[in-house]
Amino acid sequence: MNSYYFKLALRSLKRNRMLTFLMILTIAVGVGATMTTLTVYRALSGDPIPDKSDVLYRVQLDTRPSDYPYADNEPPDDLTRTDAEQLMAEAKASRQTIVSAGDSIIEMPNGKSAPTRVPTRHVSADFFQMMNVPIIKGRSWTKADDAAKSRVSLINYKLAEKMFGAADPVGKTIQFGQQTFQVIGVVGKWMVAPRFYDLNSGRFSGEDQVYVPFTTARDLNLSFAGNMDCSQRVPEGKYVTDSGLHCNWLQYWVELPDASARTDYKNYLTQYSQRQKDNGWFYRPPNVGLRNVMEWLDYQKVVPSDVRLQLWLALGFLLVCMTNVVGLLLAKFLRRSGEIGVRRALGATRLQIFRQFLTESAMIGAAGGVGGLLLAWLGLMAVRKQPVDYANLVNMDTTMLITTLLIAVAVTLLAGSLPAGRAMQIAPAIHLKSQ
Repeated sequence: MNSYYFKLALRSLKRNRMLTFLMILTIAVGVGATMTTLTVYRALSGDPIPDKSDVLYRVQLDTRPSDYPYADNEPPDDLTRTDAEQLMAEAKASRQTIVSAGDSIIEMPNGKSAPTRVPTRHVSADFFQMMNVPIIKGRSWTKADDAAKSRVSLINYKLAEKMFGAADPVGKTIQFGQQTFQVIGVVGKWMVAPRFYDLNSGRFSGEDQVYVPFTTARDLNLSFAGNMDCSQRVPEGKYVTDSGLHCNWLQYWVELPDASARTDYKNYLTQYSQRQKDNGWFYRPPNVGLRNVMEWLDYQKVVPSDVRLQLWLALGFLLVCMTNVVGLLLAKFLRRSGEIGVRRALGATRLQIFRQFLTESAMIGAAGGVGGLLLAWLGLMAVRKQPVDYANLVNMDTTMLITTLLIAVAVTLLAGSLPAGRAMQIAPAIHLKSQ
């Protein structure tokens, strides 16, 4: 029976090719625009670390002067070095890490090429386990290395190949200016998007190529990259990255296994803030922030407002397209009242008439879905050529491909339900008399 409906639908579609093309094009344009914006939105709003996003938390403390102006009551995003190092020393979480960014000029071995500037990450020992960083050779450093300010580093696989070729880089050294670091491990392909652990140094772009202990980076005063918010004048002879200054520039993350641990840690942060206020380091009453990964991304509004607006506009455009398709299908089906009357007189039930026209709607939807895929592919190609940091993340994967086809068929079936329902209500007697 389904093959019979398919043949009837195909014959009907061929009968008026221009109208068929117009309906398919309308669906294709609506679905293509929607899937382009939906794919961009999905790439930007996805969970960057789904297996741990509910146990990793960003720490915020309010260190601003009492007269510091700000619109909301939120503490600064970043911590001062004094507070970050104190929280690390007290170590009240199961794991914790300081995170900051830098860029370093690395001397290439044997003079293979000119010195190269590479993005560098300054972190604590727990960083690699907390963030599920894949180490494909060697190992990460330990807390003892942090304490000793050891000259050790990890490099990513791309830099390892560039510097050492097929040779094992573990145990070799790399040169930062006058400083020598021993390579103790190699990081595999790892680029979370968005880069939740440090949104300051690029939300969607690039892989970190060198990792060194935060303590070592500060001991050597390696270059810092990112935001710096100082609420006091930096004394002459001091660096903004020195301890003892009210400069917020460090990201601090903790791992807390459950809701109880989160409550306990937030209470600890409140007590710590009160203690610091009593000591004269903090100026305001305790005001702390403790957000997990997805809460942090939502708070930071990682998805640009224009992308959200484009998604709503695309959905509205799809609704307009489907409304037009309803009108076209209704006109097309009702023009075949005579055919419907004859079929009903020959014994076809109303349900069979409904299924016949719904099959025709589904075929139009499937064709429109294929056209929508092509338009979405072209749209995403245009997005990837835009000068935005998330351009390379926007791709039509298998999930979105199947979703596109399903949406096209589903919305067309929904749009075709009204015309098909009207068609099955046609009384055969009136039309038989007119034949």
